Amino acid sequence: MQVQRVVLNSRPGNNGVPVPENFRLEDTTLVPDLKDGEVLVRTLYLSVDPYMRCRMNEDSGAEYLASWQLSECLDGGGVGVVQTSRCSTFTEGDVVTSFNWPWQTQAIVKGNALQKVDPQLVDGHLSYFLGAVGLTGLTALLGIREKGHVAKGANQTMVVSGAAGACGSLAGQIGRLDGCVRVVGICGSDEKCQTLKDDLGFSAAINYRREDVSARLKESCPDGVDVYFDNVGGPISDAVIAQMNHSGHVVLCGQISQYNKDVPYPPPLSAQTEELLQSRGITRERFVVLSYMSKAEAALCELSQWIKSGQIKVLETVVNGIENIGGAFCSMMAGGNIGKQIVKI
Repeated sequence: MQVQRVVLNSRPGNNGVPVPENFRLEDTTLVPDLKDGEVLVRTLYLSVDPYMRCRMNEDSGAEYLASWQLSECLDGGGVGVVQTSRCSTFTEGDVVTSFNWPWQTQAIVKGNALQKVDPQLVDGHLSYFLGAVGLTGLTALLGIREKGHVAKGANQTMVVSGAAGACGSLAGQIGRLDGCVRVVGICGSDEKCQTLKDDLGFSAAINYRREDVSARLKESCPDGVDVYFDNVGGPISDAVIAQMNHSGHVVLCGQISQYNKDVPYPPPLSAQTEELLQSRGITRERFVVLSYMSKAEAALCELSQWIKSGQIKVLETVVNGIENIGGAFCSMMAGGNIGKQIVKI
């Protein structure tokens, strides 16, 4: 059968900013001759995420992330349907997901790389398995629970950077549900600020592109900041940490502002910010959701219930066609998405 796939055409140039030309669409032939334990899947949705920028480098900088190889089929979060199976765990028609789904319209994969999912968990919105009821949702929920130390009745204020993105938009809502009395989001446009306040229940939102972040934080967080869900790093994070209270907690989720630069992960902080962390006893530890997968099943059920009850709203930006996945990735890296960036195949 004829299938389409996306390969890494080139690595980002000297300025480190990815461009659609780094990706190449190819036509290829797939022989559906399954071996024992293999499954033929048809791809429904693919996910593009900030961490993938690290995979475009020769060295991803993280021991748990393999770099993408030139001219080889790319992979990431995906969801699809089983067409043929020689694996006892799956039958035709099963909806399945994987963290390492090939960027192909159809693919042969090993059954042990797939996880069967129940469409009822997401009321049939299968793309949610790549976001709110998938690794993104787990990252937001478990990041807050494991590193944020939010307590009901403690009068805490949470700040979320990258707040209109896939993870940040969920983290702010979860922080509010878990007991924060004030949740403030930082994002990159007035439209996103409006969405955070009107649709997602954030107390306030700051447009870092045209507002003084420090001044607006003082105004929006009169009692200081207790929990900071950090998706971006850089000067925005310095500004937030400067206004954090003693014994506060930074949930170090991502550093998208630094991914195009040749620096280690997590990137080094300024001496001034390091001194603030020390003197105020603020915790800032790297959070890797894969270390907490024993808690995933219960967490996914909780996320599903919140979404079904309307307590959490899910935002998505959907692009159609595998041929547009490179453009979707580059747009997401530049903040072109609201909520989860999804590619519908």
